Amino acid sequence: MTSSPPPKRRRKGQTVDTESPSKSTLTQDNSSPLIVFAHGADMSEGKRRSPPKAEKLVDFHTNVVKNAVSKYPGHPLILAGKSMGSRISCMVAGREDISPLLIVCLGYPLKGMNGAVRDETLLQLKVPVMFVQGTKDGLCPLEKLEAVRKKMKTMSGLHEIESGDHSFKISKKHLQTKGSTQEEAEDAAVQAVASFFTRSLR
Repeated sequence: MTSSPPPKRRRKGQTVDTESPSKSTLTQDNSSPLIVFAHGADMSEGKRRSPPKAEKLVDFHTNVVKNAVSKYPGHPLILAGKSMGSRISCMVAGREDISPLLIVCLGYPLKGMNGAVRDETLLQLKVPVMFVQGTKDGLCPLEKLEAVRKKMKTMSGLHEIESGDHSFKISKKHLQTKGSTQEEAEDAAVQAVASFFTRSLR
């Protein structure tokens, strides 16, 4: 899926235009990034089945990225993904004919089904990576991610969603204790990604 920069969230008392810019607008303003998003494995409908291997989806998503770039040449490319989609984005970024400015990993599934740490792709990256992870995400223990980040060759950032699970869902009890909301936590994550994007341009 391709898109222009994500629309700003609506704050209290504020009206925000949530429609994406038209193709002509993107064509005229080459400063706006082109975001290609890879979604996570969907097992919510029908029978529960194991998702396809990420490796098998890389070629398909590579073609999606190339088609998007050909439609909007000159725009800085950002690869983003949720869960398995973030692994796929990282794999695509490693292709010689793909040149993203940065990668945004939302809920990176660092730990495999067998418990092994899947860090090979991350350690090969030469593109800055921003991780957004829930502190209670069983698929990505933060201490393991920190160990991997220290070994990575490229710049990386991490924004933690306190008490968030793999889907960034925060328990109502925790939100009540902190006097916060789910939306505020997600807004903070968006701001962290935006700040990382700005730093990557320097």
